Amino acid sequence: MRNIKLGIIGYGKRARWVSQLMCSHDEHTTIKAIADPNWSSAYEKCGDIERALVKDTTIYSDADKMLDSEDLDGVIVATRCSLHSQMALRVLDRDIPLYLEKPIAIHMDDLLALRGHKQDKVLISYPLRVSSVAQAAKKLIDSGKIGIVEHIQAINNASYGGRYFQNWYRDDVETGGMYLQKAVHDLDCISYLMGSRPVRISAINTKKIFHGNNPAGLKCSNCPEKLICCDSPHHPMRQDRIPLNQEAEEFCAYAVDTGNDDANSAIIEYSCGGQASFSQNFVVRNKAGKRTMTIIGYHGTIEFNWYTDKMTVYMHHSPETIEYDFSGEGWHGGGDDALAMNFLQVIRGEALPVATLDEAIETTLLAMKANESAHKHTVETIEF
Repeated sequence: MRNIKLGIIGYGKRARWVSQLMCSHDEHTTIKAIADPNWSSAYEKCGDIERALVKDTTIYSDADKMLDSEDLDGVIVATRCSLHSQMALRVLDRDIPLYLEKPIAIHMDDLLALRGHKQDKVLISYPLRVSSVAQAAKKLIDSGKIGIVEHIQAINNASYGGRYFQNWYRDDVETGGMYLQKAVHDLDCISYLMGSRPVRISAINTKKIFHGNNPAGLKCSNCPEKLICCDSPHHPMRQDRIPLNQEAEEFCAYAVDTGNDDANSAIIEYSCGGQASFSQNFVVRNKAGKRTMTIIGYHGTIEFNWYTDKMTVYMHHSPETIEYDFSGEGWHGGGDDALAMNFLQVIRGEALPVATLDEAIETTLLAMKANESAHKHTVETIEF
């Protein structure tokens, strides 16, 4: 079997995980080179498996130098969000298969620059659409089991929301805000299951909880309230849930420099005449968390939850109820595994990407228009 030499631009937590999956699925796949200007910091966060995978890897501080110096079969781009589009273009210009993290862009100019590029070698990191529950739902929809889909209701109550206010994600100038940073996953899956293009969106943003007057840059370890604040990793009730290591939440969630919204909601119209409602919030904790979709057709309703990897189908014109259990499938309900395997197939020319660049451009535009709608209090049309 052909040896696959991977390059990585930005060796953060997501890149470490995805590349580890790719190497585990194919013993002939190796991490040939990494470009990361903060390599020493990135390496400190590696576990034993990750360190073993990069022991013979060539490290660069500059992405262009890596791309010009190495003979690579595929490249993973997983930098900070604001650099995704710029680094993607450098890989695309060299015609190397690309695995691109979301959001693919956070500014309209960067998004427009990605248009027109070849689709057959670009895979976007949208694991929800290829998760086991979403794939099972898609098959049922395509079979006609529940009839024509009229309405999709999606909810993401993120029990791990602290990360969006207490580490680098808190900088919404860097992430583009929570529609682009988080909702693009759900918006992509809604469009995928609807089988239609979005044409209009109306959205709102809310920030009522995670803001305050504490000084910019304040860390929990330096705060006099670190033992009583419910969002401090030093709080006794959180010791077993969030380890105090380099990746733990650390910045104050109630400081003047805390960005991002607490909650977002949107209503979307599709070209097929169907509609979707989407809501996400980052306030809930523990067992209050869920990430669900309800797909309503004339003949039946499909409900599933990515937190439990369980799905139920309710028929409307008979007492039939069908239950599915996909638990144990892995991160994102098996979606990360599916993406890792698909990228290796794309590199070998054995398959096309399961989440394409054009689909990501459409979803990213939808998220951008959600932000625009929320700030302007308008209904926005989805078109370039």
